[in-house]
Amino acid sequence: MKIYNVADPNFRIYGQVLQGYDFTELLEKMKETPLPEDVVYEPSVEALEALPICKEFSDRGYGEMPIQIGYCNGNNHKLNALEYHRDSELNIAATDLILLLGRQEDVEEDYSYDTSKVEAFLLPKGVGVELFATTLHYAPCNADDGGFQDVVVLPKGTNYPLSGAHEAGGEDALLAATNKWLIGHEEGGLPEGSFLGLKGENLTI
Repeated sequence: MKIYNVADPNFRIYGQVLQGYDFTELLEKMKETPLPEDVVYEPSVEALEALPICKEFSDRGYGEMPIQIGYCNGNNHKLNALEYHRDSELNIAATDLILLLGRQEDVEEDYSYDTSKVEAFLLPKGVGVELFATTLHYAPCNADDGGFQDVVVLPKGTNYPLSGAHEAGGEDALLAATNKWLIGHEEGGLPEGSFLGLKGENLTI
């Protein structure tokens, strides 16, 4: 599939490139985070949140809302799933990586989604983006053989275990964690009980 750059106009329906931030300390601290053979996600990392940029993300990026800074690192070449939140997500690439993105408006009434509508974007090392709340996304993919390291900034409390069962039907079936609605692919290796609504190929980069 064609891989665009986040600087391409095609990206503007999914998000915007962050301007005016200095990511130097953040990227240096990310060198201390693991890079496993699979994929690891940590929603909140004290060492990252202790950096001065944390307040800047809160003040500028989220209008003084409380936030968390974590990471998603590893090796991945498949789509596997798509998720969305009720808020934007910030991603800052500590290595080159590829984002597979879709639009929530293309989700069908039964919450299925055709993977042929997904587009791929290179997020170069050192560049940060805001993904709009209506942008479907999941774990990044490798841009090369070296794996990827991605800083993930979200409203505080996102992506933690749910406190109870969600059986209201409809969109409630997609809720996989706090502030996380997930549409999985049957080949995605997701936990039992995940909503499997992705139709078509489990895209590979």
